[in-house]
Amino acid sequence: MAATAPVIGVSSDLLEEYRRELTGYCYRMLGSGFEADDAVQETLLRAWRAADSFEGRSSVRSWLYRIATNICLDMLRGRQRRALPMDLGPASAPVESLLGAPRPDDIWVSPAADSQVLSGNPAEIAISRESVRLAFIAALQHLPARQRAALILCEVLKMPAAEAATTLGTSVPAVNSALQRARATMAEVDIDAPAQAPSPVLLDQYVDAFQRYDLSALVKLLHDDAVMSMPPFPMWLRGSADIVAFLAEPGPRVCAGSLLVPVAAGLVNGVQAWGQYKPSSDGGHVPWALQVHDASGDRFSRLTFFLDTDRLFPRFGLPPRIGLSRRPAV
Repeated sequence: MAATAPVIGVSSDLLEEYRRELTGYCYRMLGSGFEADDAVQETLLRAWRAADSFEGRSSVRSWLYRIATNICLDMLRGRQRRALPMDLGPASAPVESLLGAPRPDDIWVSPAADSQVLSGNPAEIAISRESVRLAFIAALQHLPARQRAALILCEVLKMPAAEAATTLGTSVPAVNSALQRARATMAEVDIDAPAQAPSPVLLDQYVDAFQRYDLSALVKLLHDDAVMSMPPFPMWLRGSADIVAFLAEPGPRVCAGSLLVPVAAGLVNGVQAWGQYKPSSDGGHVPWALQVHDASGDRFSRLTFFLDTDRLFPRFGLPPRIGLSRRPAV
């Protein structure tokens, strides 16, 4: 006897069409591009295994979001929220000895490429970029997991409350209550002035000043209350004067002579990101940081240097080094 066919066919190609938007949802939920990839892969695997039981009582999209939500809730259960250094303590003085020991990777918000987490037409993507800014992703992590899901589903993805309730396995009043609490918490989270992508002119000025390590020029590109952080180190700085003072410290000053290579695959967290390559003793340049910076108006408001280059540079298509080693002197 032939096997019974599914009431509603769900092909692997159809499931794959939802990968990008599901990755965006899971990234906002989990705060990690790496974990979002894992969550979506598991979502699509579970969906494919259950394809013959899908009866079309909801849309394929709602069905997939329900699976993805349950996976994210499981991943978030009982663990510390991801954060940026500004979420963990007060600003430090601009002294290298206060840098502190690096903290584990799994406590930090990590960056994500727009091309992997944003979907829709160009106008929709432009609007959605606000919801993948690093400050917003970090702010979301302050919410309990189910409130976070409700806020993302309803306010970011514009899902009707009834559909969100089905996705979360709860009622519309419960979704509305979760939304109200989530909005109140987000209003209390200290997010800097509204972030925006730096203009091409500002980026050109920054790259020029940084590669020349001209700190007097660099300070003019920063807001007076700009912040700077360097995950995985817990230290962070507030104020353009402190940021430049730190960059002048003997240790950080070894970044003088660095090269900045733009991430060619597209924007990262809504902005142009740069791979920083520090001079090496052998004559080339080696990876040092993925720079992801936000602006407000005509100056930078937030500088973020992600130092986990072993994982991040391959992810964003950045080369493992620049320049050839010099031959030893004879």
